[in-house]
Amino acid sequence: MAQELDLLAMLRSADRSTRREVIRRAAGVGIAAPALLGILHANGVADVAAAPGGVQTRGLSRAQDGEPVQGGTMVVTGHQEVASLSPDDDSPTVHWVMVTQIHNALLEMDENYVFQPILAADMPTVSDDGLTFTFTLREGVLFHDGEAFTSEDVKYTYEWYMNPENAAINANLFSSVESVDAPDDYTVVVNLNRPNAAFYAQVGTTFIVPAHYHGEIGEDAYKAAPIGTGAFKLKEWRAAEFTEVEAFEEHFRGRPHLDIFRQDIVPEPSVRAIGLETGDSDSAVWPLTPEDNLRLAEDDNFVTFVTSSLAVNHFPLNNEHPVLSDKSVRKAMMHAIDREAVIDEIFSGTAVLATANLSPAMAQFFNPDVTQYPYDVEAAAALLDEAGWVLGDGDIREKDGQACAFTCTTISGDQTRRPEAELVQQYLREVGIDMQLEEAPVATILEQLRAGNMDASLFNWTYGGDDADPDASVALRSDGTNNFSHFNNARVDELLDLGIQELDPDARAEIYKEIQAIVADEVPFLFMMFWNWYNIFSTRVQGLPEAALAGDQLYRKANEYWVAQ
Repeated sequence: MAQELDLLAMLRSADRSTRREVIRRAAGVGIAAPALLGILHANGVADVAAAPGGVQTRGLSRAQDGEPVQGGTMVVTGHQEVASLSPDDDSPTVHWVMVTQIHNALLEMDENYVFQPILAADMPTVSDDGLTFTFTLREGVLFHDGEAFTSEDVKYTYEWYMNPENAAINANLFSSVESVDAPDDYTVVVNLNRPNAAFYAQVGTTFIVPAHYHGEIGEDAYKAAPIGTGAFKLKEWRAAEFTEVEAFEEHFRGRPHLDIFRQDIVPEPSVRAIGLETGDSDSAVWPLTPEDNLRLAEDDNFVTFVTSSLAVNHFPLNNEHPVLSDKSVRKAMMHAIDREAVIDEIFSGTAVLATANLSPAMAQFFNPDVTQYPYDVEAAAALLDEAGWVLGDGDIREKDGQACAFTCTTISGDQTRRPEAELVQQYLREVGIDMQLEEAPVATILEQLRAGNMDASLFNWTYGGDDADPDASVALRSDGTNNFSHFNNARVDELLDLGIQELDPDARAEIYKEIQAIVADEVPFLFMMFWNWYNIFSTRVQGLPEAALAGDQLYRKANEYWVAQ
């Protein structure tokens, strides 16, 4: 506590240029960013520079002064198609923004990394051995078809993920669950086969689907026609164009102020910015170009939340590919890319360098003492030479008749990251590596990467960081359903299992620090940077919170917002 008070005093007295150093000091003494920033906001310190663990809220005081108004439409824009409305497909941000309007979970994380009971009446009771979680459910909750929500829906949902025949993407999250009991309509007992330090983040926050409906139509049909308990119910869905949900009159927390919440798909960031300026949209759920982010953040017509991303901007690499399976090639690519220049030239400095899979914003778990990859063309060339990848008659290296070449498939229309891929392509070419570029829809990319049928891609993803928890079992375990790089490391598998079961925070941190060290050394994917996340809202949107540490979670609160008429 003394450390926290010292840091608070320093932050109050520091100017903006020195506050980043105070944030870094917090990391050095083991105070996690969410914990520290909660202290800051509670004590009136809100103007902290956007950095690892930093946050800003701009323009809020002048904009949020109205009384709630019933009616109207809030329009947000996303950058890629909403390929499914099933909770099992909610990992991409644009999917999640709509899935969270339609569904609820027992527990949900708010915009300040605090778990809140939603379908649960309160936080669960936990047995002394940490293996039994007992939830009392909220009564009087209805699904959109008028059927009552009960414990059977929770039991059905959890057991659907646990059933290997369903091949659920999020099945790994339930690996610690032994059984689920529903002794009465409003009690759920979850029994674990081992302690799970991430239980709230992994299991408790899983969106609940109706047993009577999902069980009848099946997962494939549910993707296009979901029914939940959320504040909004599906009105119309056109995957590549828009998704529109309308107010659910019987929502248990009260009818939302808005009549309609709509997400339009606008791949071009410049067009998303124009939509904000013309009033055609109220927010962009995916960031604009860095230049537009910085410009609109200073515009009096907008409220901007700047937070630290937990998702790493990276190139997933198929570790089973004849070229990319060579660790020396992967390490050489890290040295061949001037990542600082990419941050400056493509993202206008609005990002921090990645050192492995975890963001420095997760200060308690972050390990800065890992293998580093400064820009060094000579080091890259030496690694390739030593591994037998040599220049022949042309400018592309070869080994045993195999060209040092692969294809990177970027998301169709992604104008933000496509220039990044093009610049990286040039850096790799300089050391004799040929990275060809193609485009495909995000759903195709995720499907093909999971199947091992794609060489590489480029997007942002969490490898530890979902709901501010460091576990990365879904993405780094050898059998992880989102192990896009097909990374297979027995020690990482062992550590991930240990990390979930370790309940001592300090001991748990050491486990995830070792995982980062292995990832940094093995380079299963090219870890580039962590973006500073800009969530920009028109001042027409009212009811916004005073501060946020997790920008995405702001859209979860749409049921509380209204629009000025």
